[in-house]
Amino acid sequence: MNYGENIRIALRGVRSNLLRSILTMCVIGIGIMALVGILTALDSIMGSLSDNFSIMGANTFNIVRKGDGIRGSHRGKRPKKGPEISFEQAMQFKDRYQYPANPSVSTLVTRDATIKYQTEKTNPNVRIQGVDENYLSIAGYDIDLGRNFSPTEVENGRNVAIIGKDIIKKVFNNKKRNAVDKLISIGSVKYKVIGVLESKGSGFNSASDRLVLIPIITARRYFGSTLGTYSLAVNVNQAANMETAVSEATGTFRGVRKLRLSEDDDFEIIKSDSLVSILSDSTRQIRLATIFIALITLFGAAIGLMNIMLVSVTERTREIGIRKSLGASRQNVLIQFLTEAVVICQLGGLLGIIMGLIMGNFVSFITGGSFIIPWVWMILGITLCFFIGIVSGLYPALKAARLDPIESLRYE
Repeated sequence: MNYGENIRIALRGVRSNLLRSILTMCVIGIGIMALVGILTALDSIMGSLSDNFSIMGANTFNIVRKGDGIRGSHRGKRPKKGPEISFEQAMQFKDRYQYPANPSVSTLVTRDATIKYQTEKTNPNVRIQGVDENYLSIAGYDIDLGRNFSPTEVENGRNVAIIGKDIIKKVFNNKKRNAVDKLISIGSVKYKVIGVLESKGSGFNSASDRLVLIPIITARRYFGSTLGTYSLAVNVNQAANMETAVSEATGTFRGVRKLRLSEDDDFEIIKSDSLVSILSDSTRQIRLATIFIALITLFGAAIGLMNIMLVSVTERTREIGIRKSLGASRQNVLIQFLTEAVVICQLGGLLGIIMGLIMGNFVSFITGGSFIIPWVWMILGITLCFFIGIVSGLYPALKAARLDPIESLRYE
């Protein structure tokens, strides 16, 4: 008996017990779907984040107050935050930092502003950012139409603004050329639009399109009482000099903060090329938890499959006796029932992989990621199904192989 014939017999066994087989395949499929789907979504999300952070370049780092960085929490405990970075400290650093680099100062004004133009207005979910003339290049933004802020506009606090694509859609009927040189209102203050940002896309980047940039001095003039900490970003001319630039920045900012030699840094330096690896480490536990949950589901499916195979052996006892009387060996019967168990598992695994691909890429689509085919997780799912089939079918197959042909023929 060859393997092709074993597979055909296994498929006939599946059809003869269709409902039980489908239920078992569904349980197996759910476990594989959880495994492939969640891991596919995580891979896609991480790929999207990697693309986003790579725009900043490998030669960029940020200075934020202690506790505001990605490593702000440890085992559920968030360390005490350092003092806020004031405007004066941020500008002192920008003036004192002599290393060949381009520093930038920015601050978040609000996340719930409403932008008005004539009779049109946006929802109250627009982010307003106060920035300087270096911010766009360091943060990875490009101007689609118009121009960047000039140093004079930043220093004098002119009422000018650069807006994102969502603002164009909401108040300018999606016509970006109608926006430049027009006056928009933020609260009771009017700003002249001098530029339109290129779209960053949907998902994780959606907030980047619901954005209005204004000069940082202008932000202090109109929103000074509500502004929090300031952020510093530095773009080093050569990526090879990153460590030296970071050391220089640390020393300079410690001087700005007036920290004694015995005092620890009350700020954090975050390199753009390390953000993805930090996030990848953070998702490792999620991956392990996903695999653990999938294995528990598959363990339940394995028990169900073993039960089905034991029932199948009992129902087909007479058939086994006939096969043995016609010359089938114990090995033939063993392989036949093992093949049937593996076929059921692989059909369930195929169903789970298809559902996992759909689920994972649907989540990826919602979050702005790209479509991916997770070959590693698919191969892992197929391998798991193969081993589950072997483990679940081994005892029933051994039981079938050990049946006495005479006694089996007498079985009713």
